[in-house]
Amino acid sequence: MRLRTPPLLALAGSVLIGTVTGLLVAGPAHAAGTIRYAALGDSYSSGVGAGGYDSSGCSRSSHSYPTLWAAAHSVASFTFVACGGATTDDVLNNQVGALNASTTLVTITIGGNDAGFVEVVTTCLLGTDGACGVAVGAAKAYANAVLPAKLDHTYAAIRSHAPNARVLVLGYPRLFELTSSCGLLGMDLAKRQTLDGGADAIDTAIAARAAAAGATFVDARSAFAGHGICAAQPWINSTTWPITDSYHPTSTGYKSGYLPVLDHVTG
Repeated sequence: MRLRTPPLLALAGSVLIGTVTGLLVAGPAHAAGTIRYAALGDSYSSGVGAGGYDSSGCSRSSHSYPTLWAAAHSVASFTFVACGGATTDDVLNNQVGALNASTTLVTITIGGNDAGFVEVVTTCLLGTDGACGVAVGAAKAYANAVLPAKLDHTYAAIRSHAPNARVLVLGYPRLFELTSSCGLLGMDLAKRQTLDGGADAIDTAIAARAAAAGATFVDARSAFAGHGICAAQPWINSTTWPITDSYHPTSTGYKSGYLPVLDHVTG
């Protein structure tokens, strides 16, 4: 003879099983909320231009947007491997190894050095309008034809090393305000327009490849609008000392430009 479970006992058992199941599910959900953050990339991620550098040789600044973001959030770990001057090859060879399956958030700026934008700015600063146009044109051609494959490889490597991470790809700001004059800078309006167009071309390539890789592109241009070089209150260094700080955000640029757009995406 088969004994039947009384209805009240059956109900109690169902509640108990549901409670236990809920507890089991709640455990991983809580663990998933743990932030393990890794900051990769070039000088715009390491914080060049802001001062307060460490002794790594990579110009990692205490005023960089990754450091500021990590300090403002409850992160379980913060891995800071961004390095001034880095290219996509440097990220592949020297930075992605810092990632692992427990990494939950990755930020990166990369691509500007691949396109030789530092040399382009130097050409525009010292050369004629025509020379500036040729240099920027070459950088645009690189951004359209060569850079996309390098970005694809880089983003794929990040995903391979950190399969559970959210990947945020930050873009570059336009360097200049298009005022009629720019003091003693030595950059006329034509050069500044040309250079800003070059920055846009690089950002366009980065945004497209980030989207193709399933990453989130974080556009910094609107945040810096009105605060480029030549503005009344610039957040980007003009020619300055040390020379490597030139044409990079100031500490205010990282705090009031990059950090808010990152906060807007991460919450």
